[in-house]
Amino acid sequence: MAQHDLYSDHSLSHEELKFREHTERAAHFIKIDLFRSAREEFKAALGYKPGDEECIKGIAQMNANIRRDAKIVYVVAPIVLAIITSIAIFA
Repeated sequence: MAQHDLYSDHSLSHEELKFREHTERAAHFIKIDLFRSAREEFKAALGYKPGDEECIKGIAQMNANIRRDAKIVYVVAPIVLAIITSIAIFA
């Protein structure tokens, strides 16, 4: 349904249409926590509207989300490995 709205305005230039496609796709990726994909969509949108502040802010926010998630993985992964190793040793 959102795509229909996106394409219904025939007065949009090709660049504006592609920009909106990428930013809308980024918003969908954010909703399902696919931050790397959202970041790439924001980067692609910048190709059609260089210097867009919302895209630049979006990229910065996605980078922050990616760093946050990486920190969580770096903490949780060793704990899980330690549990698996202790189960293997004591089983």
